[in-house]
Amino acid sequence: MDNLKLIDKLNAAREQLFQEIGHVIVGQREILEHLFLAMLCRGHVLLEGVPGLAKTLIIKTLAEVLDLSFSRIQFTPDLMPSDITGTEIIQETKTDGRMFKFFKGPIFAHIILADEINRTPPKTQAALLEAMQEHKVTAAGTSYPLEEPFFVMATQNPIEQEGTYPLPEAQLDRFMFNLRIEYPSKDEEISIVESTTSVAGTSPAKVVSRDDILTFQELILQVPVAENVVRHAVRLVRDTRPGQDVQPRFIHEWVEWGAGPRASQYLILGAKALAVLDGRSTPDISDVNTLIKPVMRHRIITNFNAEAEGVSTDQILDRLVETRSRS
Repeated sequence: MDNLKLIDKLNAAREQLFQEIGHVIVGQREILEHLFLAMLCRGHVLLEGVPGLAKTLIIKTLAEVLDLSFSRIQFTPDLMPSDITGTEIIQETKTDGRMFKFFKGPIFAHIILADEINRTPPKTQAALLEAMQEHKVTAAGTSYPLEEPFFVMATQNPIEQEGTYPLPEAQLDRFMFNLRIEYPSKDEEISIVESTTSVAGTSPAKVVSRDDILTFQELILQVPVAENVVRHAVRLVRDTRPGQDVQPRFIHEWVEWGAGPRASQYLILGAKALAVLDGRSTPDISDVNTLIKPVMRHRIITNFNAEAEGVSTDQILDRLVETRSRS
């Protein structure tokens, strides 16, 4: 199948997927678009929002419409690394006697919902690190590969800090997107209440297969990118690093640490996927600018001046795009 036909198939699958999800989820189209983009780019997603905004339901429903295995891990303070990766247990057989057998944990699935990831200690959070980056789990010196495709979609409550363990920067950098769910509009909230307090609706149908997703992922990698688009993405990322090259003055005033090279990679991969989903053969600078906040908001550390002045990372990124658009 040539790439043009694959693009048509991808867009048809996306619309059918969102139609099925719409039977359960009201609104949140932008969040769903970004989750789908991350899947096409082999990326992981950190979803933030106050309680009750359907973060878990969105991910669970997305998994239902895909022909993929799904596992939900509820992160708690007493969760151990072996509780998610698996453990070796002694078994006794008639032929070989006692021997160790590895029992796979819930991380051995295509889609992992890491619910409230900031509620578990760093040791258990770190157990996800190798799996997210290397797509494998190591136990007792033996590596066990995770079947592709493999996605980690984590949720986090940003307002409750007591009894939580903030994710370290190295862990945050493994997530392609940091998505923030806002309160629904008045009309959307009315629809939510009406749909959830009446007769239960039908379950969404599976519309995209595992082989389709793997094919779509390969398609995104084959999309060509102009050099000026790559240079723009790299320039935006380098502009967030105080003390390197020539940055806008406000970066020095408000930023302690900037984004690393992984941000540039994800900006370009995401721009490729955006272009394909828009029916275009190659991305442009506007695609990069569209993704700057979900890709970079969790990769920038602001300083005391920004905190004192009430300046957020999103505001810094908006101003950065505006500044570079004029130059």
